[in-house]
Amino acid sequence: DVLRHQHEVFGPVASDTTVWRALDEIGATQLRRIAAARAKVRARMWHLLGGPPAARAAGRDIGDGVVVLDVDSTIVLAHSDKDGAAPTYKHTYGFHPILVTCDNTGEMLAIALRPGNAGANTAVDHLDVLADAIAQLPAAHRRHLLIRGDSAAATHKVLDWLTSLNTRRRRVEYSIGWSITDAERAAITALPAPAWTPALAADGGVREGAQIAELTGLLTMTGWPEDARVIVRRERPHPGAQLSLFEERDGWRYTAIITNTQAGAPQWIEARHRAHARVEDRIRCAKDTGLRRLPSREFAINQAWCVAATIAADLIAWLQLHALDGDLATAEPKRLRYRLLHTAARLTHGQRRRWLRIPATWPWATQLTTAFTRIAAIPAPG
Repeated sequence: DVLRHQHEVFGPVASDTTVWRALDEIGATQLRRIAAARAKVRARMWHLLGGPPAARAAGRDIGDGVVVLDVDSTIVLAHSDKDGAAPTYKHTYGFHPILVTCDNTGEMLAIALRPGNAGANTAVDHLDVLADAIAQLPAAHRRHLLIRGDSAAATHKVLDWLTSLNTRRRRVEYSIGWSITDAERAAITALPAPAWTPALAADGGVREGAQIAELTGLLTMTGWPEDARVIVRRERPHPGAQLSLFEERDGWRYTAIITNTQAGAPQWIEARHRAHARVEDRIRCAKDTGLRRLPSREFAINQAWCVAATIAADLIAWLQLHALDGDLATAEPKRLRYRLLHTAARLTHGQRRRWLRIPATWPWATQLTTAFTRIAAIPAPG
């Protein structure tokens, strides 16, 4: 409706009926074609950038040419009895989609809508959405990947599949959350005090009250990839935190990861993994861009809607990468809407041209006109 009321700026906009019909006609074949089109546009956007920006962690670049993919799932609430809606593990009602974002660019590469009772650690779902995400990357940028995820992805099938992707021309690293069981507790107990070293903070400095150690040599990793390493972190919990009986014994909270990265100190590898938390920011932005509410009772239409939401997230990411600077380059959708997208302006005609008059008193008028200029300067596809 907003676009339709400003047709002189945005052109003709489809009616509600046409939009519903288009969503209803999107099936498996159409989704494959949409994915191919997205990959083609993404390759051009990355080419214009000269390659994706470097992903960062602990105050430094993760690595030259390394593309970081974060896989995670989220809960989308449903307030009516929609197809696929079910009770979730968080005791809510709705859906449990799984998705993959690119940490380098902020893009949302792939999403799969799932019923609310879908398991968090379902290996098949992880494999499908990761394969779709990797297919979205330009071929030249698939040579060195880092896959990050929480412990739901730490299954034999997922880690074996990631290991099998390694070839002489392609390196696929992973950094996945690892559950702490009796074996890990025994290994932690056996660690000598000097084995613990200070953890790194988000800015690369020393994190007070947090320490890192490696458990690899103290665990029996039968059946897991031969090059796997297990790194454990302990940290003093915040007041009121719930601790296990093992943690209450010494007052530390423990978390662990499994990785196949061989080079690098455990402190750096663990800090690199903790940057996976940025996927929560991407999910929040996607929910502000359409993913929060699914419009139909039909599962297939809602899956198409999720794909539309990922396209919207990509458009915002490309706008920020190509046209915006400063805090607007990292602003979330709500702030962008207020400062840029909903700016009051006047459309005038003169000299056989249309002029968009932006109030000079608007605090972000310069950033908005600069963005328009940069976008207009993008060359047309050859």
